[in-house]
Amino acid sequence: MSTSTYIYIFGESETRIWGLTGRERLQRMLKAKKQITLTEDVEKIPISAAVLFLNANFLFDARVLSALLAIDKKIALYSNENCPAAIRTDGNQASRLLRNLNNNKSQNYKFVLLTTPRIGLKDLKIDVQQNLKKKDPPYLLPISEANRRLLEKELFSGSYKGVTDLVTKWLWPVPAFWATHYCVRRGWQPNHVTYLSVVFAVLAGVAFWFGLFGIGLLMGWLMTFLDTVDGKLARVTVTSSRLGDVLDHGLDIIHPPLWYLAWGVGLAGTSIPLASLDMLMWLMLLGYIGGRLCEGAFQLWLAPFDMFIWHKLDSFNRLITARRNPNLILLSYGWLTDQPDFGLLLVVLWHLISTAILIWRLIIGWRTKQKEGSLKSWLQDIDPARDRKIWAVKIFTRPPINLRKPYPLLSR
Repeated sequence: MSTSTYIYIFGESETRIWGLTGRERLQRMLKAKKQITLTEDVEKIPISAAVLFLNANFLFDARVLSALLAIDKKIALYSNENCPAAIRTDGNQASRLLRNLNNNKSQNYKFVLLTTPRIGLKDLKIDVQQNLKKKDPPYLLPISEANRRLLEKELFSGSYKGVTDLVTKWLWPVPAFWATHYCVRRGWQPNHVTYLSVVFAVLAGVAFWFGLFGIGLLMGWLMTFLDTVDGKLARVTVTSSRLGDVLDHGLDIIHPPLWYLAWGVGLAGTSIPLASLDMLMWLMLLGYIGGRLCEGAFQLWLAPFDMFIWHKLDSFNRLITARRNPNLILLSYGWLTDQPDFGLLLVVLWHLISTAILIWRLIIGWRTKQKEGSLKSWLQDIDPARDRKIWAVKIFTRPPINLRKPYPLLSR
């Protein structure tokens, strides 16, 4: 008996969402799945094999695909349309099912109701998105040229982390949306954007080193913007590579303390050099590394989720904690007020304060686990649609998309 799930994609929509048809998007999304076999000939599917029919006329949430692959019984998944978006069956019924699909040009697939239990999104087990630190309603949306723009906005908004810093959350979304569109039109890959961000990161460090703080800040802000664009481009086009992932995450970890060190060296060549620069840099490194270690220790020893989605307090703390973007605000303030030395002092101080807060949260987490046995993210207890009146829910989650109403560009 085969352990692989056979996937057959049907549907003829040629509408491109972020440059991809529904069929192309499904094929890319399925590449990362294990124990599946894409097929174009249902006659070759073993009789005992599990089979999943996917309708390319729908835009699938990746979590919906994962849930469908985990189901071990026959079902037909519907959205609000009259046709099924997915049908789970077996090899024995696959050929008959395909003939029925082909003979129903009107998309009135009533035979499914007679032979297969009908379910909706609410029947699938979908939880918090740990990698994006959020809990958004899953989607399964019909693709058409009429709603193409809305679907592109939904995919883009969905590619954002729910819990992140205030710059990424509120300043970058609109320009990043148009920059991502430009990249898609030009055929640029996420790695192309990542390479450019590496160049800007190096240029920013060099400018800081030589005391050219204004130019360095411009390069730094461009780098942070591109750091947002490459991730969004990768997610909306379902494009990723091992090299790109290493470059992106490696750069995020390595370059911030090097920038602060370069800023300090740059101050030495001005009329306002900092006294005890060595001590300040050691304190900065202590705060930077300490904060990262606290985050890692929390997820390694205390909970299977990120530290910043434990309590609402932690999520609000992530908006301003001592990461690159909030620190760039402090450096920019120092430069704009002609106090670059004060800007660096603020960065060092903020590192130490933020790390102290994370240590406190780590201790509280350890005590809570000892007392209660396990920790739970606040996102697990909320419903993004039902709990919209809660301030944290409004800020860190998005409501379900409604194709019948105007859709704000980047509501989260």
